[in-house]
Amino acid sequence: MNRKILAAIGVVGVAALAMTGCASNSGSTSGKVTITYSNFISNGGNEANLAKIVTAFEKANPNITVKVKTLPYASYDEAQQTDLAAGTSADVFDIDGASNYGVYEENGVLAPLTSVPSSLYNKALLDTYATGGKQYGLPTSFSDVVLFYNKDLFDKAGVSYPTSSWTWKDETAAALKLTDQAAGVWGDHQPVTYNEFYKTLVQNGASFLNKAGTKVAFNTPAGLAAAKWLVDKSGTTMPTIADGQGTADFDTNLFKAGKLAMLHTGIWEFGAFADTPANWDIAEEPGSTQHANAVFSNGIGVSATSKNKDAAEKWAIYMSSSTEMVNVRLDSGWELPTISDTKKLNTYLDKGKPTHRQVVFDAAKTIAPAPSIGDNQSAMQDDITNELIEAQAGRETVQQALDNAEQKINALLKQ
Repeated sequence: MNRKILAAIGVVGVAALAMTGCASNSGSTSGKVTITYSNFISNGGNEANLAKIVTAFEKANPNITVKVKTLPYASYDEAQQTDLAAGTSADVFDIDGASNYGVYEENGVLAPLTSVPSSLYNKALLDTYATGGKQYGLPTSFSDVVLFYNKDLFDKAGVSYPTSSWTWKDETAAALKLTDQAAGVWGDHQPVTYNEFYKTLVQNGASFLNKAGTKVAFNTPAGLAAAKWLVDKSGTTMPTIADGQGTADFDTNLFKAGKLAMLHTGIWEFGAFADTPANWDIAEEPGSTQHANAVFSNGIGVSATSKNKDAAEKWAIYMSSSTEMVNVRLDSGWELPTISDTKKLNTYLDKGKPTHRQVVFDAAKTIAPAPSIGDNQSAMQDDITNELIEAQAGRETVQQALDNAEQKINALLKQ
């Protein structure tokens, strides 16, 4: 997300509101209106599924027509930034996760939503699109990271399966018993990356940035313990870099081959593991002092300059919480809805392996918020990942890695 482009959006938005008096008021749905919806979520195979939801909405709201514009994910951000800066944004548009939401909200391009039936949503996911007690966006779908485990390897080693009460200590103790390097069997695998680090910080009661977002906050005893949790697995319960750890599909192939007892990865791997001979299941990732999970979501928002805010908000709510939307998503396997009513999710829970699919929704209740620093986001992520890998490879200590990362990322935050 480009803050430099978005920095001008607030000014453009205010000017647009001043020039078009009706844009500052909620539009009326008493007459027939057409609203525009810009999205990336349906691109690449789910266009027909989105059309089903639109048709059902228009049938339930005959005075509202939804005009859909679908863009590829790769070019969506740039197109959306251009439209926002020009004051030509769609009435309703997709939001690529909580980090992008923060930038949109900060720049005033989102209209506050006033009639959201909050009880229909997973509260933790809904809260990621709220600021200052106001709801500026709604979650439409999500995925998360869980702990996959090979039940056959657990049974062979006489180790009890993971439970929701497990802590890091329990996982380590089990991983050590499950590891048999002579047989090529490893007890655990967790990527040594930024995405895992910010999550494990929260699991240990720490955070990546200070509350103001002006400095890093991870170079503390709790942060050091989180970094060691990742790095120290290498060569003990997890393969080393020399073994191939960190290369593409290394961990998933190891799990498929029945040579990995536990794997921290996303639910998007369900399909890849569907035909794996091993008897496997999932559990919520253990924490150290608390549960905290990496949850990735897409959202939807209403433009602050929309002339038909009431109609736009109705569509945003329908697209994110309606029964029709839920059924279409679950029937087609098109990501997971963010609703709170578990009864409506039974068709997903009963799909078979893994048995404990409820874990997917349980994990989404305790979210580790991903830090966001704007233009330098990629550089920040690379800096922490590269330093942790240096420690994993033994070229520097974990403390040196955090010291170096702190210096680099604080410099980015000053830019």
